[in-house]
Amino acid sequence: MTAPERYQAMYDPDKLKLRPNVPEEGIAATRKKQAGYYAHCTALDDCVAELWKTLRETDIEQDTVFVFTSDHGDMLGSHGRFNKQVPYDESIRVPFIVHWPELGEHERVIAAPFASPDIMPTLLGLCGIKAPKTVEGLDFSKSLRGGRAPGDAAALIACYWPFGQYPRGKGGQEYRGVRTERYTYVRSLEGPWLLFDNEADPFQMKNLCGDPQAAALQKKLDALLQRKLRQTRDEFLPGQDYVRKWNYVTDGSGTVPYWMIPAPKDGDKK
Repeated sequence: MTAPERYQAMYDPDKLKLRPNVPEEGIAATRKKQAGYYAHCTALDDCVAELWKTLRETDIEQDTVFVFTSDHGDMLGSHGRFNKQVPYDESIRVPFIVHWPELGEHERVIAAPFASPDIMPTLLGLCGIKAPKTVEGLDFSKSLRGGRAPGDAAALIACYWPFGQYPRGKGGQEYRGVRTERYTYVRSLEGPWLLFDNEADPFQMKNLCGDPQAAALQKKLDALLQRKLRQTRDEFLPGQDYVRKWNYVTDGSGTVPYWMIPAPKDGDKK
């Protein structure tokens, strides 16, 4: 049995427990894809073990900040969707685990939302290096050491240009939103789109956007989002505006090919 076959054999699709937000018509496909996903995760676990073994064998474990994370999640059948880019938790939430002996032996969980732009300043902070003023992310290094989390306890989520696996023909659209410890709030170009109470509704099955009983909460979260957009100087324009501005070339799905480097326009800063 090859290594891929061994990992795949560990998970029987028929025995997997699915999230309750997987629609009935998508159960079969979800079970199959989820078994493969778990097999990949198990293979990755073994790879991480090899990396850790190498750190110890080369005697640099004590001097290494070890980070385990990902660039995105995967819907895996939830809400009838697969892949990424949508603002649901299955897509936007990722693992972020930091190990460094200097942080101490006790496990510490930080509940405050942590976003991708925060990674660089946080790692620089752990190394005692101050992040450049041009960096938009927050430094969570003091929080990792037991201090308070910085910022306003909310992470900005966004889709600037729907493409690839999230094309307009399949519901892809631009959006901006915030994910707090408890709530998710998202606006599309047309206006308020999604509002979830993730504590009362962890599988995000009840959209509270426009619900009169959630009007005050929606207004509060919208103000938080607008503040975030001002801080990042985000005008929340249609995606095509950014494609034209930066002279990107896209394919039929709206994707910028990985090999494509946009040619500079007259007046662009070098």
